[in-house]
Amino acid sequence: MTMDIAVVAIYLVGMIAFGFWGKRRATTQSDFLVAGRRLGPMLYSGTMAAIVLGGASTIGGVGLGYQYGISGMWLVVAIGVGILALSLFFAGRIQRLGVYTVSQMLELRYGPGSSVLSGVVMWLYTLMLSVTSTIAYSTIFGALFDIGKVPAIILGGSVVIIYSTLGGMWSITLTDFVQFIVKTIGIFFILLPIALYKTGGIGGLADKLPVEATSLTAIGGSTIVTYFVVYTFGLLIGQDIWQRVFTARSPGVARWAGAVSGLYCLLYAVAGAVIGMAAKVLLPALEARDDAFAEFVEMQLPPLLAGLVLAAALAAVMSTSSGALIATATVFSQDIVARLRNRDIEAGSEHDHIRSNRFYVAGFGIVMVLIACALQDVVAALTIAYDILVGGLLVPILGGLIWRRGTNIGAVTAMAVGTAVTLVTMIVVGDIYANEPIYFGLASGLVAFVVASLLSKPTSGEVMAEWDRRSRGERTASAPVTDATI
Repeated sequence: MTMDIAVVAIYLVGMIAFGFWGKRRATTQSDFLVAGRRLGPMLYSGTMAAIVLGGASTIGGVGLGYQYGISGMWLVVAIGVGILALSLFFAGRIQRLGVYTVSQMLELRYGPGSSVLSGVVMWLYTLMLSVTSTIAYSTIFGALFDIGKVPAIILGGSVVIIYSTLGGMWSITLTDFVQFIVKTIGIFFILLPIALYKTGGIGGLADKLPVEATSLTAIGGSTIVTYFVVYTFGLLIGQDIWQRVFTARSPGVARWAGAVSGLYCLLYAVAGAVIGMAAKVLLPALEARDDAFAEFVEMQLPPLLAGLVLAAALAAVMSTSSGALIATATVFSQDIVARLRNRDIEAGSEHDHIRSNRFYVAGFGIVMVLIACALQDVVAALTIAYDILVGGLLVPILGGLIWRRGTNIGAVTAMAVGTAVTLVTMIVVGDIYANEPIYFGLASGLVAFVVASLLSKPTSGEVMAEWDRRSRGERTASAPVTDATI
């Protein structure tokens, strides 16, 4: 076994070991779904950065740098701005609500009636996000073990399913923090310095690449705007991100440790684009831009360092994949199954709740792998996921947080109209990367939300009073969703 393969193998075994360790800590449903709401600044900031910087940010970010130069950074910059905005303006309030899902927040704000539809939209988003991250396994394992994409997806997906199923959010938190450390060392202290050294630094890159590679707008102004509309707004409302906010032990941790994660993402964006530019200089004839990361590592680094950097890439991919996987299972069980069956979510022991959640995580892990084997384009899958999320849920979620006149009828109408228009426009235009679907979806959803809210009765005073109490972090016996009642 070569050194790079040995390093990655040790890393994968370590992730599974953390899964067993996390299993011992996951003794309640709160532990399994939100790590007991006990994370401090260090764990919180590391795991938040880990989940948002996944396969699209690492493999895709380097690939965009390979094709477009420094302007390839804008996708990850948009992600960083989204985390900063969420943390500074909304995270403290979200953390105080004490819920498990975005749909539960909507029900708390608008009253009963919106959770199933919003749950379906959010479930589609989180499932596609988990698929996106799983697809990225293939470029790493394929280069390392010289195997096809499907076997590589199955190999990486199996590891994620095992440790996520064992300990839930505690296992994912522990593995994510290790993954954050590994990716920081691999990207900033190994790959970036070597990339700059081999190409003569920033000046060398500028001399060896076309002039447009150093332009901040080479990727296209409309593309940059779309990145901010889709990814910045998407991160404000995604279940996978909110579920991490729920793990913070206080509003202050959610706010300021989250802001640190956002700043880290901005640095990561620049590093990825520069690495991609170096790969373009050293490997100018690659057939696919998403191969740039793995090919650069395998051809330019000695085996030990190659193993560490490939482990860093796996860390980036697996952290997002596992976070999206548990979010998919949480939304499906809490917002769809429980509501459709009209099941008493208080019934059953903690053991029953954990066993049920493990079943959902394992089941959707298998679905995730199967879809990833069929859909093998990283950025395309991520675009579909975020278009569904932003087009369908951005307006009712942010509308509920900032406009008190918004109503349940307005929220449900906006969800249905925004999602339908986004998907139909995507089909009509025939281009996954087109800007029109998300713009039309948002515009139609906003109009539907405002008109339907103004034409319907205002949200009842009782619901709004409960919302205000929960927004202040107060708990009452009548609260529909708390740690004690789920």
